[in-house]
Amino acid sequence: MNFSFYTVDTCYCDYLRKSDPRVPYTMDRKENRPFIGIVFSVNGFHYYAPLTSPKPKHLHMKNQIDFIKIQGGEWGAINLNNMIPVHPYSLTKVEMRISETDSSSDRAYKNLLSNQLTWCNSHRELILKQAEKLYRLIVDEQAWSTLSNRCCKFTVDESLCTAYINKNFSNTKGSLI
Repeated sequence: MNFSFYTVDTCYCDYLRKSDPRVPYTMDRKENRPFIGIVFSVNGFHYYAPLTSPKPKHLHMKNQIDFIKIQGGEWGAINLNNMIPVHPYSLTKVEMRISETDSSSDRAYKNLLSNQLTWCNSHRELILKQAEKLYRLIVDEQAWSTLSNRCCKFTVDESLCTAYINKNFSNTKGSLI
C-alpha cells in the first residue's frame, strides 16, 4: 500500500503534548502551513511521522536513525523522532491536486509535495524499517541519550492515544486509511 500525506488534528497533538512535550506543534507559524506527514503501522498503532520542508542545512546533514533526508535533503526530510500514534479520525488527507485558482507559490508547494510523496513511496521499505528500528531502540531503552532526548515518548503516547480513542471515538468503526 502506498503512502499518502496527512495532517493531524491540532487538538489531538495538544492533548499528547500535555504529557509529552516532545510532540511537535502542527502549524509552522512562519508560513502558516500545516505539518504534513506519512502514516504507517508500528506495534499495532497507526503512526504519523511529520516531514520538514527543505532547508539549506539538510543538504549537509547526514541521514540518521530518526532523520531521513528526502532526495538528499533537497526536498526536505522525515522526522521519525517526532512520530506519534494516531487514530485515523484524527487525520485529514492532504489535497495535492493543482487547480487553476492556485497561486504560483501554492503550485510550487504542491509540486514539492508530489515530489516528496513519490520519493517516500519509492523508499517505503527503508522508511518502515527505520521507523521500526527507532521504535524498538526507544521502547526497549537501548537508545543513546541524545537520541532518546529528541524522540517522542512512544509508549506514553500510545497509552494516551488509546485513552483518546476510547473517549472520543468509541462509537466509530473501521479505518479511514
